[in-house]
Amino acid sequence: MRSKASGAMGRLATARQTVQRFAFVLLLALAFFLMILGRADSALVDRVRAAVVDTVAPVFHALARPAGAVADVAHQIRDLANLRADNVRLREENARLLRWETVARHLEDENEILRNQLNYVPDPDPAYLTTRVIGDMGSAYGQSMLLGAGARNGVRKGQAVLSGQTLVGYISNVGRRSSRLLLLSDINAHIPVMIESTHARAILSGDNRTRLRLSYVAGDPTLRIGDRVVTSVSGGAFPPGLPIGVISAVGDHVAWVSPYVHHYQLQYVTIVDYGLGGIQTFPDTAGKLHRRGGGRR
Repeated sequence: MRSKASGAMGRLATARQTVQRFAFVLLLALAFFLMILGRADSALVDRVRAAVVDTVAPVFHALARPAGAVADVAHQIRDLANLRADNVRLREENARLLRWETVARHLEDENEILRNQLNYVPDPDPAYLTTRVIGDMGSAYGQSMLLGAGARNGVRKGQAVLSGQTLVGYISNVGRRSSRLLLLSDINAHIPVMIESTHARAILSGDNRTRLRLSYVAGDPTLRIGDRVVTSVSGGAFPPGLPIGVISAVGDHVAWVSPYVHHYQLQYVTIVDYGLGGIQTFPDTAGKLHRRGGGRR
């Protein structure tokens, strides 16, 4: 019995070696045969391929279900982990906002009391209109945009242009139905600004790049990265305090400002008449633009 079993094992090993020796040749011959068959009868090959795919498709579908279920469970676990982290972050932000709300309410009450005591005269409501950006005129030699409002809508040279509450430029040219917005990043744009933390005055200039150049800083103050840059009253160009951006880099006698709003983000802008001259003087337009305080005047 032992000799018969050893003989069968030997024959099986010999057969396996023979198959392994000629497997490559057989596969090559089969591939050549299928290639010749495909040349001779492509319709037959297509039918055979379709039949094979139809046969194995249910198997692949059944195998994919567990994999999909595992992937769904993994996504749910990941989402739960992210949700927990988001909840912690939102709780912390909510606590900070509640503290700032208390401070803001206290300051609002204090300002109201001081205004009543000082007989404070508030600033007049500026005239404004909102329009769409209809063309980007930016190039290597200038940064400007075409707006869909012109002289017939009350637009005049020198009016400030805002995105939200952020200054992005001013009107440099006006047609009857359109106007040109000169962006702060344009090389021809130069406006008076102020470092909010130190009240130091400076000139903000564009150079056709995404960052703005801060130069001619008065008083040689310490410039820190992260300081907010806002408009100043110098020259009577704009009202003080309009946000522009933050200082992102400081070098020798110059600093760079990253604006809050970039030109590629602009779709709608607000043209505002604060009743001030400065960069370019323009006539009174109180009868043509809406007033922020309500209605037309």
